[in-house]
Amino acid sequence: MTRTATATAATENASRYLQQLCKHWSHKAETEFSTHAGEISFASGNVLTLTADNTCLALTVEVPDAEALKPFQDVVDAHLLRFAFREDLKIVWT
Repeated sequence: MTRTATATAATENASRYLQQLCKHWSHKAETEFSTHAGEISFASGNVLTLTADNTCLALTVEVPDAEALKPFQDVVDAHLLRFAFREDLKIVWT
């Protein structure tokens, strides 16, 4: 059964992080992105969808089974926090 989770991160650098994540994973996954929207589809069936505006990065993760949800969220968090090392970025999952 497919599982999803969403998160937001308040930042003025949302577009930059969206593009960095998409470019970073483009060698391992199918990616499509612009400055304000992106989607990363992994061979595992995991999908990360991103949207950016001037104040916020929104993320949605979708996984094929429940056991994959938390590990995929952790991977996304780790990569995003690595790119945002210059600021105290808070990622809020709902």
